[in-house]
Amino acid sequence: MRGFVGLGIALSASAVLTACYVVPERSPDGAVIYQHYPLPPVGTVAPPAAAGRVAPATLPVRLYPANDVATRTGVVTGSVTNMMTGKGVFNVSYQGEVLTGEATRVSNEERRGVASAFSPQGLFMSCEYQMNTPYQGAGTCTFSNGAAYQMHIGGTQ
Repeated sequence: MRGFVGLGIALSASAVLTACYVVPERSPDGAVIYQHYPLPPVGTVAPPAAAGRVAPATLPVRLYPANDVATRTGVVTGSVTNMMTGKGVFNVSYQGEVLTGEATRVSNEERRGVASAFSPQGLFMSCEYQMNTPYQGAGTCTFSNGAAYQMHIGGTQ
């Protein structure tokens, strides 16, 4: 008989929890608080992306040496994720360090932008670029160690 009561409680609990999920949060004093959030009804479809909105695109970035300091390192590679909103996320590996930052379109300029990135070890870079399409562009970058590069963004389409 006890087995049936325990089974009944377990089934009741699972029936109650099938329509929500539990998300742990922290209170200001650090204690864990569990909040229950209802799930959408079965068969609910997520709304489509806004009409005319383009999905973000991750593009390869290649930096070619433009001075003697950069020549010692050679070609540097990275990526930029164009969010198609005038902003992007910029990443590059340089001399064993990963620099992360952002790319931003310049005010009142549809195609020009600046990019900045920084590594946890203190190395930084600054770039200026111009996009000829949302998927391809070029520019220049300088690093805090004096290295200068010509930057190519995107594929060879």
